[in-house]
Amino acid sequence: MRRTLAALVDDLRGRSVNYAEEEAPPHVVTGWHRDGLRMVLGREEPGEIEPGGLAEKAAALVASYEFADPAILRAVYRTPSDLVGRNMLLVGRFLLLRFAMGVRVTESHDDVCDGEHRIGWSYQTLEGHLEQGKLTWEIAKDIATGDVEFRIRAFSRRAPLRNPVVAFGFRFFGRRTQTRFYDNALQRLADLLAHPAVAPPPSLHDGLTRAPGGRAPFSPERFTIRLVHPGRVAGPKQRGSLP
Repeated sequence: MRRTLAALVDDLRGRSVNYAEEEAPPHVVTGWHRDGLRMVLGREEPGEIEPGGLAEKAAALVASYEFADPAILRAVYRTPSDLVGRNMLLVGRFLLLRFAMGVRVTESHDDVCDGEHRIGWSYQTLEGHLEQGKLTWEIAKDIATGDVEFRIRAFSRRAPLRNPVVAFGFRFFGRRTQTRFYDNALQRLADLLAHPAVAPPPSLHDGLTRAPGGRAPFSPERFTIRLVHPGRVAGPKQRGSLP
């Protein structure tokens, strides 16, 4: 029986982070990809973040996951919800395939440190995800210069995959797609700030927010590889209800 999008999102509540934190960075670094990217988005007047200014607008777009490249990854989550504790269904897209993967927002920050005002949040991968790891998205303003940056910090590795076709494809295309997503996220946020009318805000329907906004096809798709229970990877389904 086909499950609704809401049911897939709600299923994430019962899932745990899919790796042991004591076996991940910073405690263990062998076997993990570690990434750090940054892009200067522009400049405000020196000092604290300006109400309605560049940094505040950028932080709002980051909080709603609007920076994601919809050709690679889309997100669905319940609204309203607190940022920390939010479960997000991420739908990866590769050719005709759709990969449903769960993450949970486990940290957020809004503070001044080392001469910068930093606003950001992190999510960790849940059971059933193709990867294991943690990603942090952050807007930082240099108080002295006014420079505003978008930063991505991440560590990740491939999760155990029992489906040999998925494992083979992820081994050859997973890392390449991941780094392309990071690069595209930096540029997409810069483009959205420079041209605010390029994309509408995330859409809200039946208590679910879909991001990025303005992307209509949340209709049934063929060749969906669904998010699955721990320890199993499902094969292709003929019908799904994923973005």
